[in-house]
Amino acid sequence: MSVQLKLTGHNKDLGGGFVVRRLLPAVQRQSVGPFIFFDHFGPVTVQPGASHDVRPHPHIGLATVTYLFEGAMMHRDSVGSVQRIEPGAINWMTAGRGIVHSERAPEDLRNKAYVNHGLQLWAALPQAYEEAAPCFSHTPASAIPAVSVGGADVRVLIGEAFGATSPVKTFSKTIYLDIQLAANAALQLPALAEELALYAVEGDVTVDGEPVVAGTLATLAAGTVVTIGSSAPARLVVIGGEPLDAPRFIWWNFVSSQKARIVQASDDWEAQAMGHVGGETEFIPLPERKFAVS
Repeated sequence: MSVQLKLTGHNKDLGGGFVVRRLLPAVQRQSVGPFIFFDHFGPVTVQPGASHDVRPHPHIGLATVTYLFEGAMMHRDSVGSVQRIEPGAINWMTAGRGIVHSERAPEDLRNKAYVNHGLQLWAALPQAYEEAAPCFSHTPASAIPAVSVGGADVRVLIGEAFGATSPVKTFSKTIYLDIQLAANAALQLPALAEELALYAVEGDVTVDGEPVVAGTLATLAAGTVVTIGSSAPARLVVIGGEPLDAPRFIWWNFVSSQKARIVQASDDWEAQAMGHVGGETEFIPLPERKFAVS
């Protein structure tokens, strides 16, 4: 079987009515390659005055990867980055030993109705880089390579595929593709990495003839070439890469191979000792239920 597992995820309210579909981590599967977290938000029409802002909050041991299909958001972080995130760009924030960031509606959109639609993934950093210096990297849409393969348009967001290489720098082999299929088109997807999965963003697709409905993350058998098809126009992403070099512990916004490191990060955030985002006075407090070491 080309498809090993199908994950439909669950809805998660991030506050203010901002609901996402969370596919990873799941009980059946923690990660695909380095990707240990997968949220799909929208498409949702943000009304004037609506509060979908994400207040300052911390991360360790991971990189956030933000990609928009529609809309915009304003990123600010504790290393001084201020970046408007727009469709087609890849925004990679390395948390490493610790970073704080906020994601808010741009000022020019606060009094307008607009559609927000995108994905936010977390990539767990290899153990050797879990304590790397925090940083932020923005790769504009114009710098992302795009290729046409039969009836498919492929943007190589991260990694290498179909003869194209993304300029986005990573800490381990990573694959992230944005694919649009024309009606009745078929795309042969090579075994680009040891672990791969595809997510049907819009429209139903098939993998070697097996249906994968919209909103489903399908993990693929290792080392297999699969044919992706669709009877109607569809959009999907492919993610994957090298397997994690050790199990990871995930609690709140923290990811680490060591439980004690999550406890330390929790104490640091409670003491507001992880850095501050310029111009921000709010923050998301630590959850009342603390991380259990045992």
